Amino acid sequence: MATDIKDTAQAVEAAAVMRLLPARPRLLALGEPTHGENALLDLRNELFRQLVEQEGYRTITIESDCMMGLVVDDHVTSGTGTLDEVMEQGISHGWGTFAANRELVRWMRAYNVHADNDGRPASERLRFAGFDGPLEITHAASPRQALTALHGYLSARVDADLLPCTADTLDRLLGTDDRWTDPAAMMDPAQSTGQSAEAGQLRLLADDLVALLDQQTPHLLVTTSRDDWDRARLYGRTATGLLRYHHWMADTSPARMTRLVGVRDQMMAHNLLAVAERGPALVHAHNSHLQRTKSSMRMGGMPLEWWGAGALVSARLGEEYAFVTTALGTIRHQGVDTPPPDTVEGLLYALPEGRCVIDAPRLATALGETRPAPRVSPWFGYAPLDPAHLADSDGIVFVRDVPQSRPRPFSGMGRADT
Repeated sequence: MATDIKDTAQAVEAAAVMRLLPARPRLLALGEPTHGENALLDLRNELFRQLVEQEGYRTITIESDCMMGLVVDDHVTSGTGTLDEVMEQGISHGWGTFAANRELVRWMRAYNVHADNDGRPASERLRFAGFDGPLEITHAASPRQALTALHGYLSARVDADLLPCTADTLDRLLGTDDRWTDPAAMMDPAQSTGQSAEAGQLRLLADDLVALLDQQTPHLLVTTSRDDWDRARLYGRTATGLLRYHHWMADTSPARMTRLVGVRDQMMAHNLLAVAERGPALVHAHNSHLQRTKSSMRMGGMPLEWWGAGALVSARLGEEYAFVTTALGTIRHQGVDTPPPDTVEGLLYALPEGRCVIDAPRLATALGETRPAPRVSPWFGYAPLDPAHLADSDGIVFVRDVPQSRPRPFSGMGRADT
């Protein structure tokens, strides 16, 4: 069996990943089992560079606020803002401070301006997108930015009589933003404004604005750029998604948290489907958001199960969605030591390679009826592989040991720096 497993291992390269797939997918999802490790982000950067240069990929989308991501996209495509400003204002969850994320954005900008110093044609430029909602563990954003941006786009381009309301009406119904962002609402539904009369009216108006955007598509695509229209659609998805999320924050039923995690991944899925319309893209997020099987977690001692973004997108795209999960041997600085030998991670840890790509369905076949034991992580921040779902991913990227200190910056992304 050890020989069979070894035969499934290849070097971590884009070409090796693509050989696992029947065809080039529109969305290639690379999951991670933990957040915040630069070694995994460096690996993601390396794979993205190879996908750009060898496979024609032009977009990367990460688990970050979709509205903030517009700041990064403007920078890499047009040079708007300084790198410091972009990392602070364009990536959520505090991940703009990660060195590998900074390197990714810097390289993308350099790639876009490198061609004969005149910049690449628009069709060849790299694009960046966040696909998470404007959501944090402690709170959800106000729908103000998305709603007013959508209203502003439409009011400048369609007959005023077709608009369901004025900007002043939106402002009055929205009230102060702290009504929406109060952290107390995350734990206490009574503190949420999501089921107030004003919120109910806003949900109807947001729906009407999105419907108007759809109805006016032929006119808008003639009178505005495709990018502006795409952004207006993003505003609409975000506004309706946030209002739905806030509605369920005010819910008092036992299903409240299941509803919230489900709405979040639904927002992610809608954003990923929009990204897929551009052409092939690399997706990077936690495994639990990208896997095809049902996601689960415990929150406050309560088990939650829901269909994640990957499951929703896979149901729509079929083979045009590919999922490669990442697994780790050790994260010693977090107390995650050598995996037991009877776990999937333990079997992979015995391989000589420090990093490798594994054909997951082939590995599942090699293991046969001998299902490995589930690994139990002593640290809540690492989610081990589920041996019952090995064949549900297209591949596994295995990293044997994650160093505590950040490794040397990846020089391979420097082709556009010369």
